[in-house]
Amino acid sequence: MSELLTLSLIFSAIRLATPLIFTALGGLFSERSGVINIALEGLMLVGAFTAAVATFELSNPYLGFLCGLFAGAVTAFVYAVAVIEFEANQVVAGTAINFLMLGLPQLISGAVYDSSGSTPQIDKAYLIPDYFNSISLASILAFLLIPIVWYVVYKTPFGLRLRAVGENPSAADAAGINVNRLRYTAVILSGVLAAAGGAYLSIGQSSLFTRGMSAGRGFIALAALILAKWKPVPVLFACLFFGLMEALTIQIQGAIKLPSGEDIPVQFIQIIPYVLTIIVLAGFIGKSLAPKALGIPYKKEK
Repeated sequence: MSELLTLSLIFSAIRLATPLIFTALGGLFSERSGVINIALEGLMLVGAFTAAVATFELSNPYLGFLCGLFAGAVTAFVYAVAVIEFEANQVVAGTAINFLMLGLPQLISGAVYDSSGSTPQIDKAYLIPDYFNSISLASILAFLLIPIVWYVVYKTPFGLRLRAVGENPSAADAAGINVNRLRYTAVILSGVLAAAGGAYLSIGQSSLFTRGMSAGRGFIALAALILAKWKPVPVLFACLFFGLMEALTIQIQGAIKLPSGEDIPVQFIQIIPYVLTIIVLAGFIGKSLAPKALGIPYKKEK
C-alpha cells in the first residue's frame, strides 16, 4: 500500500510539474536574453483558453494544443513590441498582460458560450491521452525539452548569442549580433512554451478552461527559474520540487488533524506551494546570479 502511495505521489508530482517545466523553460529563454517575463502567468492563461476552445471546436487535442501555442506566440510578440521597441517598463507591461488575460477569456467565453466562468466541457476522447493512466504525452515532451534546451543554450551559436545579449548587449552588438531581433525571438519562444504549459492545464489535466485556472503557476515557474539560477537542468529539479509540494498538499488534505481532532481547513493546506514560492523568492533572488542585462532595454548607438 505504501509503495502504491509512493508511486501515486511521484506520478502526481510529475503531472503537476509539467506545466511548470514548460513555463519555466519559456522564461529561461526570455530572461537569458535580458527581458524580464512577469507575463508568464498571462501567457499560460491565453494558451489554456485557446487550447480548450480550439479542442472543443475542432475535436482534436493536437490542433488545439498548436492553436494554444500560436496564441501564446502572438501575445508574447505584443509584449515584446512594448518592452523592446517602445522600451516600456518590463514589470509593468508583464503585469498588464497578466491582468488582461485574467479578464479577456471570461469576456470572450461569456459572449460565445454564455458562460463567463468556463468553456464548454471537452469530450474525454479529445483530450491529450495518458499512458498507463499516469503520464501524459505532454509530460514526456516536457522532460525531453530539458536536454534539448540545454543543448540549444550551451552548444549552439544561437545559445551563445542569447547568453551574450543577456550579459552584455553592447559587446554583442559590436560583434555583429542583432540584439533586439534576438530578444524578440527569445520572448516569442517564451510565449510558446508558457502557452504549452497552460494548454496542458486545460486539455491535459482538465477537460475545460476555468477562470484563473493557472492559479499563480506562472509565478511559481518564475520562482523555479530563479531557484535554478536560469539553468535548464536545475529548472527540472526545481519544478519537480514545487510539483511534489503541490502533490503532497493534495494527499494530506483530510489526513492531518488539529489537536482537537478536526480537519485542518483546506485553504491553509492549499497555500503551502505559494508560501514556498515567497520563501524561495525572498531567500534566493538576491543570491542567484541573474543575467547582467536583465530588465535593461537596449538601444543601438548611432
